[in-house]
Amino acid sequence: MSMIAWMGAIETGFVFGLVALGVYLSFRILDFPDLTVDGSFPLGAAVSATAIVNGWDPFLATAMAFLAGCVAGSITAWLNVKLKILNLLASILMMIALYSINLRIMGRPNVALLGETTVLTPFEALGLPYYLMTPLVFGVVVIIAMQLLVRFLNSEMGLAMRATGANARMARAQGINTAAMTLTGMALSNGLVAIGGALFAQSQGSADVTMGVGTIVVGLASVIGGEAVMSTRTIGRAVLACIVGAILYRVAVALALNAGFLGLTASDLNLVTAVLVAAAMVLPRMLAQRRRPAARGRS
Repeated sequence: MSMIAWMGAIETGFVFGLVALGVYLSFRILDFPDLTVDGSFPLGAAVSATAIVNGWDPFLATAMAFLAGCVAGSITAWLNVKLKILNLLASILMMIALYSINLRIMGRPNVALLGETTVLTPFEALGLPYYLMTPLVFGVVVIIAMQLLVRFLNSEMGLAMRATGANARMARAQGINTAAMTLTGMALSNGLVAIGGALFAQSQGSADVTMGVGTIVVGLASVIGGEAVMSTRTIGRAVLACIVGAILYRVAVALALNAGFLGLTASDLNLVTAVLVAAAMVLPRMLAQRRRPAARGRS
């Protein structure tokens, strides 16, 4: 695999690292199975791309994408908390609605950003090749997002949110407003996913209404894969594991698609994704089962 392909996989891994952080917030912290990300990822792309094409500053457009994602996540949580719709069904309803909303925002199925000023444009002055500059910039963004998320989850509000996900009934008994924690957590989760969508659209040069298909699978694969290869005893390690899992996932996909002896093409991406997710879920369990007899034999 060429250097450009390697760096492209790492670049995409950083982008989906933001998605993994959002999925970690909803699935692991809040214990909320959220499929809204399949809609909030292209929502971030649609909002940022449309704003940039209409002359907005790209950094402001990306901030607007984050806010749009927060609104989408909070509506999903509101459907669950206030209207008592099952969390999974609420997220599915929002995901379906966002498809039409994204089409409304863009006015057409896709928006091209070729020749437009993006968040990457100011960094072109560094003189680095594009395939090196982009993952470097995205890596810095991910590091900042990781630090902010770890600080938040270790704050008083973050601890209340973690308590809500661990045991909502006990959290309410301790005076925690679990409804507010769910709304806030889901808003932040989908806000992170929307930033990922905005950055992805600006790096790829276009936003498409279908670009969110399978985003939740990628996010889950990143979270599960990261947990399989790293210890997650602390919040910092768990957050780092999400990023590591996202990068490893994208590198594994790139290797599979570029391995000539396998005969795979870009059309086999969903098949490769399914195999990798299944492996990430099964391998840790198999390794744990092998360790138990060995530990008993030593005792």
